[in-house]
Amino acid sequence: MIRVLENEFYYLDNFQRVLDWIGERYRDLLSDDELAFLSAFPALPRNARALFVRMVMRKGNLFRSSKLIYAEIGCPVEASSHLLATGWVDTNPSLTLDELFDLLSKPEVATAFREHLQQKNARKGEQLEALRPVFSENRPFADWYRDCTDVALRILVKPLCDRLRLIFFGNLRQDWTEFVLSDLGMFRYEQVEISQASRGFRSRGDIDHYIVLHGCKERFYAGEPLDEVVRDLPSHAFDNDWLTSRREKLLFQIGQQYEKAKDWDNAHAVYARCRFPGARGRAIRVLEKHERFDEAYALLTLAQAVPESEAERQHLLRVAPRLARRLGHAKLSPRRARLPNRLDLCLPMPGGDWWVEGVVRDHLAGEDAPVFYVENALANSLFGLLCWPAIFAAIPGAFFHPFHRGPADLYSPDFQHRREAEFSACLAGLDDDSYRDTIRRTVLEKAGIASPFVHWEALSPELLELALECIPAAHLRKWCERILADVKSNRTGFPDLIQFWPGEKRYTMIEVKGPGDRLQDNQLRWIDYCAAHGMPVSVCYLQWEQAA
Repeated sequence: MIRVLENEFYYLDNFQRVLDWIGERYRDLLSDDELAFLSAFPALPRNARALFVRMVMRKGNLFRSSKLIYAEIGCPVEASSHLLATGWVDTNPSLTLDELFDLLSKPEVATAFREHLQQKNARKGEQLEALRPVFSENRPFADWYRDCTDVALRILVKPLCDRLRLIFFGNLRQDWTEFVLSDLGMFRYEQVEISQASRGFRSRGDIDHYIVLHGCKERFYAGEPLDEVVRDLPSHAFDNDWLTSRREKLLFQIGQQYEKAKDWDNAHAVYARCRFPGARGRAIRVLEKHERFDEAYALLTLAQAVPESEAERQHLLRVAPRLARRLGHAKLSPRRARLPNRLDLCLPMPGGDWWVEGVVRDHLAGEDAPVFYVENALANSLFGLLCWPAIFAAIPGAFFHPFHRGPADLYSPDFQHRREAEFSACLAGLDDDSYRDTIRRTVLEKAGIASPFVHWEALSPELLELALECIPAAHLRKWCERILADVKSNRTGFPDLIQFWPGEKRYTMIEVKGPGDRLQDNQLRWIDYCAAHGMPVSVCYLQWEQAA
């Protein structure tokens, strides 16, 4: 294989790889114009194909030939001549005045409109405003700028190419640079076999629905009126869980924006129809803010019966006493969290560069009791290494292309349920002690491959071996079970440090809090969980010694 930096047509080869991939896996979902494109593109001369891909990879759809000079392509005007018959490119496009100004430099504007500009030194934007009333019609580039020998090119099928990119990547966020980063070895990806049965888009409707959702999302981010975005957001059921989760996330974000504007009625209306995690808690909050206390309490009671997650349960415990007080109900006794061991340190403030966790780590470390700063890295890495086959299982809607860092449905509420058999098989190794060999083998076979859980840079051989020897299998199982219960919320909040006593095959986790710092909600939940299951955890409160 030619190395990417030695292959001057690497981008063209990558583009063709995408077309071949789509043609092999999604041909039955493609429209007539997409099928025609896949068929016609490889038959064109290489310089024409290369020029087309260069334009596809750039922003916008309008270019000057002088800005498309590439050694491997040669004359862009000659290359573009082979594209005329396809209808994909216009070599004499009609331009608006605004489009023309995007193509011209300020000196060129002065030359092209020397007879019409009274203030030659005015800013380009001011010149545009002055000329708009005079030039309202569209004209070809050559008619606008007669002294220029340059040629304007407009690519006409950018939307078609974007659809093909969407079908390949499963999103419109990733672009062609993913190939280059992979070819250069900057990223390595797990190769998942994506069959007909496991592909993400299962019907043409899935593709069309994604494009509609994406359009609504772009309008929302652009600041369009929320009412108009909500009106156009599809409300019918999708036959695709992955697409449904995208819609619910956008609904949740719209609800947050209504809430920020204190539009309580619309915020509640959006949250009430939203199934995104946390929407019910936000609905209770909005009702409370709107002083609809009876409705808020009724919804809280329903949520308490079946909380969707530990995060929601924690939120409800805070809200319930306040609402009860508002409604004159009997005072509720707050649930007291289990208290972890407390460690108080008073140390001299170090000089030079330092960080609080590092200071505590170095103070606690002993020759026979090493301490590592791990935060979320260790627990997630052990989970990711043990459950690698389940995480990268090729199930529908999980993987679209060869450049996934993790499954597309990673944060879906049914992430575990859809892979229940695979995760059960992985966790079974904790019952017969085979998990240690499994984890070591995964490290050897997958080292450096991108994973949503494994922090390769933080996982030294020493840390890994101490963890496998000192952390009981029962504790590791509890970590894995809790991560799986709510991946988005529970993959964070682990204590900062871990200390091992290899001679005694035991460990403890330590959360570090500097002066004025306090425990965050996700940290409180993890500490409470560890204490409930007999896992050693301490909170270290650090103060600095006062100078005499």
